[in-house]
Amino acid sequence: MNPWQGVRTALTSLTANKLRSALTVLGIVIGVAAVIALVSIGRGAQASITAQIESTGSNLVFVRPGSTQQGGVVGAAGSAATLTQADAEALLQAEGVVAVAPQIGGRAQVTYLGSNTNTSVVGTTPDYLTIRNLTLADGEFITEANVIARSSVVVLGSAVADTLFGGSGGVVGQTVRMNGQPYRVIGVLTSKGGSGFGSQDDMVIVPLTTAQTRLTGPGGNFRGANVIQVINVQVVSADQVTTAITGITEILRERHGTVEGSDDFTVQNQQDQLSAITSVTNTLTIFLGGIAGISLVVGGIGIMNIMLVSVTERTREIGIRKAVGARRGDILYQFLIESAALSLTGGLIGVALGWLIARLIGGVQLGGTAITPTVGLDAVLLATGFSIAVGLFFGIYPATRAASLEPVEALRYE
Repeated sequence: MNPWQGVRTALTSLTANKLRSALTVLGIVIGVAAVIALVSIGRGAQASITAQIESTGSNLVFVRPGSTQQGGVVGAAGSAATLTQADAEALLQAEGVVAVAPQIGGRAQVTYLGSNTNTSVVGTTPDYLTIRNLTLADGEFITEANVIARSSVVVLGSAVADTLFGGSGGVVGQTVRMNGQPYRVIGVLTSKGGSGFGSQDDMVIVPLTTAQTRLTGPGGNFRGANVIQVINVQVVSADQVTTAITGITEILRERHGTVEGSDDFTVQNQQDQLSAITSVTNTLTIFLGGIAGISLVVGGIGIMNIMLVSVTERTREIGIRKAVGARRGDILYQFLIESAALSLTGGLIGVALGWLIARLIGGVQLGGTAITPTVGLDAVLLATGFSIAVGLFFGIYPATRAASLEPVEALRYE
């Protein structure tokens, strides 16, 4: 039997039982579609988070307090109170550092007339605008005079402004209330396009001293000064980040009297954050793909069951074919082709269905974050190839069983 004849024979047999073949294919369709959809969602989430982090710039360094330790139990990074504004000002001496902006944060209920929203509050200094690559859509940013005077002024993120004022103009100059206290709006930030956790649109910015005294509270004292949660550092270029980190570490060790291995602070750059997030999202994507892959195995078992039923039903046919000269390899080849055809058809339909599901999900916000699923060619090839492999693997036993039938016994089968 030549290969083309074997393919025609296999397809003829499958089309003779259309409903059974369709139900068998359904398991593979669901499995492949699930793999494509879930992997694309995982990659879309990774791309969204990465773009949000990169939008702040590639030449940033973040200095955070170290961790507390009580009774031998180490707390989370940043749980200690070991950084002050004086530390931030000292970092300007490090090579390559062009600006610093100390920061503290918290959350507050912001209201305007009948509208309200719960958002994050950032208390910082004027250089925060350029360091975090922010721009103003209207008004002005906080000034050094605002910081010195502990002014009750606020700059609204675009999402907060839209929520409170409905996208209408004339926001600057209005008075909003945070935790019941009045603040004059002096500016509105241009949207950065992010949403959900860590969004730079869903926040308000106030002078550092105002946040310390009126909103978040001083949050502790270190060497006689109010502590801060983060020091944002801008380096002259991305190439100088490593040099700047070395200088920052040396300055803080000298100021805090620590040595390597006992630092009470941590220094990170954007690449460190991206690497950590990439590792987490890759693990999540693999996990989601693995869960979806289980349904492919279930689909393969369905193919094996149907092929075993087909062997039983076609026992006399197999006996006749062997009696007229069909070899063991011909029978084996025909049943393997049938298994492969079922899995390939299911794989192709599943790819199309998975792509459609991914496109539909792309228009939905999950957890407040807009995710654009990414359907990669490697995921398509992997899912399709795996579906064919599953079909062949689970088709080997039925095909071998069919090929092993003795012609005389097969012809006697009723």
